[in-house]
Amino acid sequence: MYADYLLVDVGNGRTKLGLATRDSILDRRELLTRGVTAPFIQETVAGWEFQKVVLCSVVPAAVAAFREAFPDLLELRHDTPMGIGIRYPKPESIGADRLANAVALASLHGAPGIVIDFGTAVTFDVLSADRHYIGGVIAPGLRLMTDYLNERTALLPHVELKEPETAIGQSTIGAIQAGAAIGYRGMIKGILEALRKELPAGPLHLVATGGDAGWITAGMAEDIVVDPDLTLHGLRLVGNLRTLSHV
Repeated sequence: MYADYLLVDVGNGRTKLGLATRDSILDRRELLTRGVTAPFIQETVAGWEFQKVVLCSVVPAAVAAFREAFPDLLELRHDTPMGIGIRYPKPESIGADRLANAVALASLHGAPGIVIDFGTAVTFDVLSADRHYIGGVIAPGLRLMTDYLNERTALLPHVELKEPETAIGQSTIGAIQAGAAIGYRGMIKGILEALRKELPAGPLHLVATGGDAGWITAGMAEDIVVDPDLTLHGLRLVGNLRTLSHV
């Protein structure tokens, strides 16, 4: 299968790979980030043909393996042309995945807006009406919180996270599921309320991405669009800008 781009989103736990044209994502694969090597990367993308690799990473140590596999890759950084501005005291400290999300938000969904990315951490990234990244919030991810309960207590089990049958748990597992789903939604709602108070009045485009985005946002009254490929789309759009700048 041939395409314009290999899109690479290197996360703390897993790395998402997307084969994409300038306009859409054709196929997706994943690999574990920890211990990744150039040969394993090449094996994972076997059968894919592409012209350019565009990468964002929150794991600096993993980038070396991708550079070994693809020496001319484009790594998204704060100073990469991306079609949005940045108003932030230390732009070099912004996670590249957060910038990719903001790029996709601006181009595909609109500004002003907020991206909620449910990963190892849950991040909130705010885009101003004039399409500038202006900051956000970082909180523990849902699975990080529930895994910690299991690791730091003698009797609480590791549970499958899903919608609880009732708010009043009828078992230890049910109680943990209720705390995870209901409590986490409460945190999301509280952070959104605080962000709105510091933003100009008016409509906001709310977009969620990441592994738990669908079922967490489904139980909220907020009008939140779920876009599971948001980060990859941001990388695709950055790739398009880079191509145009070299025409």
